[in-house]
Amino acid sequence: MIGFLKGEVAGIYDGSIVLEVGGVGYNIFMPQSNIDAIRGLSQELKVYTYLSVREDAMWLYGFLTRDDLDFFKQLIQVNGIGPKGALGILSVMSVSDLRFAILSSDAKTISKCPGIGAKTAQRIILDLKDKIDLADAFEHQVSHSGTEEDGVTGIRQEAVEALCALGYSATDAMRACKSVEITDEDDVETILKAALKLMI
Repeated sequence: MIGFLKGEVAGIYDGSIVLEVGGVGYNIFMPQSNIDAIRGLSQELKVYTYLSVREDAMWLYGFLTRDDLDFFKQLIQVNGIGPKGALGILSVMSVSDLRFAILSSDAKTISKCPGIGAKTAQRIILDLKDKIDLADAFEHQVSHSGTEEDGVTGIRQEAVEALCALGYSATDAMRACKSVEITDEDDVETILKAALKLMI
């Protein structure tokens, strides 16, 4: 119903903000990570929104990126995960980290989120794993962490896939490869060796 709202931040609270748009203040629930990112900002803010309608209430949920909103919508399709539960997950885990945790079946990491037990974490993995592609997850990770040359991005992705093939989780592989400084002269083997040193 409401794709996004653009306006001035009129108030920041624990778990929500008030966004003033055309003289109307919209109370929008957001992940705490998003709220922390906008503290101190004075410019106009664009918030991608999801309207949850129930018999007794209407709740507006907001995100700083379309990607965060899209993943939120995927999370609430999982049986047992409502909008508040999905918001709690995205408050403590970035979408990129959550994607890699799902891809690597890392239920332990997911179950650390508030209100998420081991069974629910397994259900999230089961329901969403087939909907996430490693290459797409990698592209999203790169786009959020800054731009890289296509060649460097490709080599880093190959290194992540190689580590996954060796049995490492996608989350750990991505974290290690991100920590390695890569130049145009480096090859996959060089990055693998550097990443493995960080993981041991």
